[in-house]
Amino acid sequence: MSFSDLGLSDALVRAVTEAGYTSPTPIQAQAIPAVLGGGDLLAGAQTGTGKTAGFTLPMLQRLSTDAGGLKLSNKTAARPIRALVLTPTRELAAQVEESVRVYGKYTHLNSAVIFGGVGINPQIKALRHGVDILVATPGRLLDHIGQKTVDVSKIEILVLDEADRMLDMGFIHDIRKVLAVLPPKRQNLLFSATFSDEIKALADRLLDHPATIEVARRNSTVEVIAQKIHPVDRDKKHPLLAHLIKQHDWRQVLVFTRTKHGANKLVEQLGKDGIGALAIHGNKSQAARTRALAEFKDGTLRVLVATDIAARGIDIDQLPHVVNYDLPNVPEDYVHRIGRTGRAGAAGEAVSLVCVDEHIMLRDIERLIKQSLPREIIPGFEPDPTAKPQPIQLRSGGAGHRNGGQRQGQGQRGGTGAGRNSGNGGNGGSNGRNGNANGSPRSAAANDPGSRRNGNGPRRSDAPLRTGTRSR
Repeated sequence: MSFSDLGLSDALVRAVTEAGYTSPTPIQAQAIPAVLGGGDLLAGAQTGTGKTAGFTLPMLQRLSTDAGGLKLSNKTAARPIRALVLTPTRELAAQVEESVRVYGKYTHLNSAVIFGGVGINPQIKALRHGVDILVATPGRLLDHIGQKTVDVSKIEILVLDEADRMLDMGFIHDIRKVLAVLPPKRQNLLFSATFSDEIKALADRLLDHPATIEVARRNSTVEVIAQKIHPVDRDKKHPLLAHLIKQHDWRQVLVFTRTKHGANKLVEQLGKDGIGALAIHGNKSQAARTRALAEFKDGTLRVLVATDIAARGIDIDQLPHVVNYDLPNVPEDYVHRIGRTGRAGAAGEAVSLVCVDEHIMLRDIERLIKQSLPREIIPGFEPDPTAKPQPIQLRSGGAGHRNGGQRQGQGQRGGTGAGRNSGNGGNGGSNGRNGNANGSPRSAAANDPGSRRNGNGPRRSDAPLRTGTRSR
């Protein structure tokens, strides 16, 4: 089956083909026709299944073929917001909006992304020009609604992406506030990795006789993947990884690190060992990420080091080895990571290098997957039994640690710009105290992804932070 078989326009098929995709994934093959039909949709799909294209492509198709009475000849003409995508984190918001731009580049539709932790004024300016598709985190969207800087009265399509994570992060009240101001007649699409009682209750309230799709259940690890833990001291992780690659002659290894800095450092260390490696993360340009991924796929690059967010969309047939150099902060991300090997019936191996700092993370992962993972101590890399755990720094410039599976951190007072938060990184105020060069907040690891919440919300830290309208 091809994308054109699903009823997509030549403009969209052309953009998808140029992005390197030829055949739809199972979720895309089912979701695209359902969304094109105009009805509501409840879809169970985790990250890595291609769900983003599953709703962005038919959304672009519907908006471009039915211009809502407007004959748009370019991307800059004034227009109302007609589609709204809500996501739990700023990184996912940026990723979704980037997909909208990539797939919609041959249409006359434009898009914008808004989230907290950065200045609100550039977003206000972008919204003033009018956009077709708005991607937002709930908190920052409510900031704009409160300031009357966004008009959602013409929304035709609403997407809740990773709805289960939004509920886990306490966004249900914000979601209800947003729903209260949207027009009652619209198409609703809800994507969730799990169908908990809370998700079912939200779906019952939000959706009208929805089509239901469920693909690739979360929390289920692939049986053909051999999973193994190598206990090791934190300062011996790099030598152990180099040892494993050389001893077993691994030729294609996807390695996950917790931070962008960690990825860069590991690439430099492996290079000194004579092991070719490149990193992909939010600070890398799209061209650099594309080049690294292409070299990794064709086998000319031995090791690809990635952060969780940057690795989204990596789909490599028969990838033999995935290494968790750092265990993920969110247990479900372990399943996402190792699911990139052992595909299409091929055997795969997932190795995790675990130091004493990560024992709580490992416990949470094993509880999630309902199995105890085998431990193997490599001779010469025996961990120090007297080593004490240290707090894990979850992002640059912020102190944080794991406590019972929750990330905690102390906030830093925000800037003086518009917005309502203080103590959680602020909104990137005019004095610039909480903004770094690439626009990400300098607050603690628990900085809120939706812009308005203090405290312990799970927060991922690796995607580029973008604001404003993208018009290509």
